[in-house]
Amino acid sequence: MFGRQKIATLVAEFLGTGVLTLLILSVQRSTIGVPFFVATAAGLTVALMVFVLGGISGAILNPALVLALWTARKISTLTGVLFIAVEMLGAWAAYGLYTYFVNSSLQPVGGHFTGRILVAEAVGTGIFALGWAAALYQGYTRAVTASVAGLSYMLGIIAASSAAIGLLNPAAALGVRAWVWGTYVLGPVLGAIIGVNLFGLLFAEPVAAAASGAAATRSTAATRSTAKKPAKKTTRRKK
Repeated sequence: MFGRQKIATLVAEFLGTGVLTLLILSVQRSTIGVPFFVATAAGLTVALMVFVLGGISGAILNPALVLALWTARKISTLTGVLFIAVEMLGAWAAYGLYTYFVNSSLQPVGGHFTGRILVAEAVGTGIFALGWAAALYQGYTRAVTASVAGLSYMLGIIAASSAAIGLLNPAAALGVRAWVWGTYVLGPVLGAIIGVNLFGLLFAEPVAAAASGAAATRSTAATRSTAKKPAKKTTRRKK
């Protein structure tokens, strides 16, 4: 049922999400756990995971982004369900590993539902999703995609951290004990769906059209240039 490639894809999502959650936990619970350092660590981790694992699974590492790609018909239903499952397991494994490191359990930090946190998580995830969608639709190289994904995730966390924890990822919310349906789950899902589909509907097609139009213009110019060149005269030597 599952070949080596499919297993590698699921393991890549599991490991990538686990590493991301572990880094967020490690910085968030440390003495430098201010939003900027959490955002920097998370952004660098996303960039590294996309660069290392992007060729295997795409390194989505985020159930909200998986759902957004599913709504944009960029991922199948079965793949989406499997990705979400292994991402959540990866985050949970990261929580278990971190608590083993510190030899202590963690108290929940999600608090209660407030509309302000919901909007903050949605806006931050929307920023991240726009960057991720730009890399997807415009076919960036893996190195550029990794840079864009990491930077947009970092900026999204900073934008959301004024009102929320700034996780932008339901799996990470599970791992850091901030699992609140109305804020740290629903907020990232809404933001990711809006960001990915907004880029796909408004920006992706004009970009593609402009690229094809530019290619057509270059082709036409080349044709005209060739047509203007005088034909070479050939002369035969008389015997």
